[in-house]
Amino acid sequence: MENRGSWSSPDGPRAGARLRGGRDPLSPSRRAILEHLRDQPQPLTLAALVRITGLHPNTVREHLDALVRRGLVRRIDGRPQGRGRPAHLFEHVDHGHGEYARLAVALADALALSSSDPTGHAAAVGEEWGRELARKRRARTGAAGGARVEVVGELDDLGFAPRQGADDSEVLLTRCPLLEAAHRAPGVVCGIHLGIIRGMLDELGGDPAGSELEPFAAPGYCRLVVPPV
Repeated sequence: MENRGSWSSPDGPRAGARLRGGRDPLSPSRRAILEHLRDQPQPLTLAALVRITGLHPNTVREHLDALVRRGLVRRIDGRPQGRGRPAHLFEHVDHGHGEYARLAVALADALALSSSDPTGHAAAVGEEWGRELARKRRARTGAAGGARVEVVGELDDLGFAPRQGADDSEVLLTRCPLLEAAHRAPGVVCGIHLGIIRGMLDELGGDPAGSELEPFAAPGYCRLVVPPV
């Protein structure tokens, strides 16, 4: 993977939009639904979420379906109560991504202080981390969209707010959940991200060698290039 651009550029993405500890940028309505599910000790019905949010049932159902597809919410069968099919219940699924930012910052700080090649070691550790994320995502989603789609989806879940770039190969990462750490130790933090992308692509059958990451490419984003398969 090619590493391009200045590590110390003041340009680049915004700090990550977080959900209690650093998670992904969803639409306001979906973020609110996910927060409600996180806050409840028990799963909620569609009707309960309609009452809480004030949204139309069809709208809430659409948002829930999207959250289920992304693996952020689990749909389970409720207990039968009288005649008819039991109502579905919905609960938040914690995949441990809330720990991602804290772990990555701790790792970056440790490598920056102790490693003779912090950027290289960060990339190697990131690759193993990426392979593990890919295995978990494949178990969760089936990885039916292919390596590139799954990598972009995981980056979205981790808080990078990816947007389509100028062509099918380019993805703009408009947020960074580790922005402060990236400016403090850019080679290490961005090396971890390079490794995660590379490891996921490799695990999911993509081509890591064809990918590039340009940190702080311009005001508002880092530039990722992952050629379509």
